[in-house]
Amino acid sequence: MRIEFATLPGDPDRPNEDFVSAASPACGQGGTLVVLDGVTPPSGEDGCVHGVPWFTARLGGALGELSVLHPDLTLREVLSHAIRRTANAHGQTCDLSHVRTPQATVVLARWDTARIEYLVLSDSVLLAERVDGVVQAVLDDRLDRAPREVLRSAEATDALLRNKEGGFFTAAADPEVAARAVAGQWPRATVRSLAALTDGASRWVERLGLGDWTECLDVLAKQGPGVLLEQVRAAETAGGRPAAGKQHDDATAGYVVL
Repeated sequence: MRIEFATLPGDPDRPNEDFVSAASPACGQGGTLVVLDGVTPPSGEDGCVHGVPWFTARLGGALGELSVLHPDLTLREVLSHAIRRTANAHGQTCDLSHVRTPQATVVLARWDTARIEYLVLSDSVLLAERVDGVVQAVLDDRLDRAPREVLRSAEATDALLRNKEGGFFTAAADPEVAARAVAGQWPRATVRSLAALTDGASRWVERLGLGDWTECLDVLAKQGPGVLLEQVRAAETAGGRPAAGKQHDDATAGYVVL
């Protein structure tokens, strides 16, 4: 089994709010991959004394632990328990009802000898390379379907779309959001490799147009996650600000050959 990951901050003067971890028992027959993208509050205010990096580390750590120690739980149940545990860790000191309370997108994959389970919440991406070479992208596209005119305003997005029916969902303080995640499974024998990308890394395909998902996975396989992120940064710098959003964002890629 081969496991690699890389991460880069969007701004070297700010903490990286992404999170990545992977675990595999010594026998190499199973494991998990966790990638989170922390949501930066536009105003810098989120009702929390800890901040987004604290939140993603807590939530990511809980996801990794629960997914490994409790194979009897579905990944939606793992996410629900992890959100509840993280909320309990700061509910006495922070305003978890704040619309910008620390939150994150989630990619979670878990495999054993028989199957691969997956979960995606919000706009991070999971790629699965089948043994026949076909690459499937697992996407939660609710944010992409949100009205562009609303997304231009952070306040309007918070009021109308964030963690609301008809909008999009992130992992914040409500465990019930786990039911909104895109989840499923494949037979282990049908998948060769997996990759998880935050939207700062998936720009390689989605905004910068450096290739399609198959070509993206090919870079990960042949050159590694670090090279993919370097290519993202080089393209951002050469082309200026993307069509929407920040010129540089926290970018994380995890890659697993099963």
